[in-house]
Amino acid sequence: MPQPALALKLAALGDSLTAGWGLPADDAYPAKLARALAEKGRTVTILNFGISGDTTAGGLARLDAVLAAAPDGVILELGANDMLRGMDPAIPRANLDAIMKRLSDAHIPVMLCGIRAMRNYGRAYAVELEAVYVDLAQKYGAVLYPSFLDGVTGVPGMALPDGLHPTAEGVAEMVRRSLPTVETFLDRLGTSRAAP
Repeated sequence: MPQPALALKLAALGDSLTAGWGLPADDAYPAKLARALAEKGRTVTILNFGISGDTTAGGLARLDAVLAAAPDGVILELGANDMLRGMDPAIPRANLDAIMKRLSDAHIPVMLCGIRAMRNYGRAYAVELEAVYVDLAQKYGAVLYPSFLDGVTGVPGMALPDGLHPTAEGVAEMVRRSLPTVETFLDRLGTSRAAP
């Protein structure tokens, strides 16, 4: 007889895009993702560690709370606010590296969510910032989802009037597009948990 799949617990560490700024809690990305996974027969609890306005430095400062929750894996979504403040890409690189090292040391796998950098700081800035996510995913063997707002930015009806945050429909599209990557991540977690 096949063994039933073990329930998994994830922590989503992020900023307003994870927290669900401007939306009811049930419309935030972690809540909608958990429901979408349940519809596919996957029992996953996703703890929402999103705080609006948070930077990579803020996420690093809050990491103890994530570790205390003892998740099986972490969906890491930070860096957009560093970009909006025009921070040198070396800063989010160092902070995300520190977060991922601590999670790696704790044997907690990561799904890293990248961003498509705004072009108002120039192409060189965008290339350097986007490379942070590719490089760190390779360094730590993380599952990379390259663009968290794929299908939302610049698409009518998908963003709130500020043009930065997704509507409920935008979050649904984010979940739809990211779901295959999340399932790949979950399959990896399930394999690691099944190991003796």
